[in-house]
Amino acid sequence: MITRKEFLKDTAILGASSLLLPRTAFSNPITSNNQLMETSKWSDGSRLVISISMQFEAGGEPQIGFDSPFPANLEKGYTDLPAKTWFHYGYKEGIGRMLDLWDKHGIKVTSHTIGTAAKRNPGLANEIVKRGHEISGHGLDWTPQYTMSYQEELNFIKAGMDMIKQVTGITTVGYNCNWLRRSKNTIKILQELGFVYHIDDLSRDEPFLIPVGGKNFAVVPYSLRCNDIQLLEGRYFSSTQFLETLKLEFDQLYKEGAVKKRMMSFSAHDRISGTPAQVNVMDQFLTYALQHEGVKCMRKDDIARMTLKDKSALIDTDYN
Repeated sequence: MITRKEFLKDTAILGASSLLLPRTAFSNPITSNNQLMETSKWSDGSRLVISISMQFEAGGEPQIGFDSPFPANLEKGYTDLPAKTWFHYGYKEGIGRMLDLWDKHGIKVTSHTIGTAAKRNPGLANEIVKRGHEISGHGLDWTPQYTMSYQEELNFIKAGMDMIKQVTGITTVGYNCNWLRRSKNTIKILQELGFVYHIDDLSRDEPFLIPVGGKNFAVVPYSLRCNDIQLLEGRYFSSTQFLETLKLEFDQLYKEGAVKKRMMSFSAHDRISGTPAQVNVMDQFLTYALQHEGVKCMRKDDIARMTLKDKSALIDTDYN
């Protein structure tokens, strides 16, 4: 089995390669709202939509067998107590700091929330909802889903869904598997349980639809290129490099947004992006990005619903 650290090591070169590109600053070619509406491929007239994931996992990690920045040299059967405090930072400091940042910029995000994390920190889960953010499914706990039978997986997803509803009163409509590793049954189960979208896909820079059970289901793609756990937890990037990557990604997608539908996705885990340096980075990036005309940050459920209503949305009929 490939560990998270091995996965990070193998794929870090993909993110690091972006640093070889020269930094460029694109001027905004759009000069009026009418011109924006004429060139936009989004039904609401946006030039580029930014989709932010805020993972609320702290408190939902297992007692043993979890990944952390500490060396994996602890004897089996023992809890890595210092590593647990690294996770605790996510709910003691990280989420609150990020919520204040989103408020500062007047944006709404999607919080992929582990059921047991919400149960252990109900006040924080409800604060996410109170501030207008989407709380979405992220499993009951860290148990891998791809090895489960159909019924086991259905029970697992529903248990996490029910736990979040018990804590917040919200019925989740979006889903994110642990490390994106779904089974061949996951999407069918999500459709059966009333979910409207999932994010466990890296194949496009725009949302799209797939036919499931006789009706369309939305896919709001994720990204490893602008993912804090992929780059920073693996210690391959510094915060300043992460900022540069976000800006490079934004500049290119904004340029492409003049002629086709483009969405930028980036990920902020509670215990990583909730740190002072990373919140500073995201503050700088959002200040930079949101000054461009036609740029909007949207919750993933709103992106999914807009895509489901969009008659021009891409439909993938050969989806695995």
